[in-house]
Amino acid sequence: MKIIATSEARKHFSDIINKVRYSNTPVAIGRHNKGEVLLIKFPQEANPLVSPMSNFNQYGGSFDFLNDEPDLYSINDIKKPYV
Repeated sequence: MKIIATSEARKHFSDIINKVRYSNTPVAIGRHNKGEVLLIKFPQEANPLVSPMSNFNQYGGSFDFLNDEPDLYSINDIKKPYV
């Protein structure tokens, strides 16, 4: 993940927001090459039936890496639906 210095973020804040919004790529902002805050795209629709953290994970791209993983289970493997 890219870490942008706070001084650089102040200069290019609008560009950073557009990058996050249109590419759905989270950006960390911090000092001394250490992230202090995370800027993520705000969800267009949030599921009111789940917690805010679940919505954050779904829309924040936390699990996007799973898109490249093979499907190991099918819908028939589910024993009890939770949501």
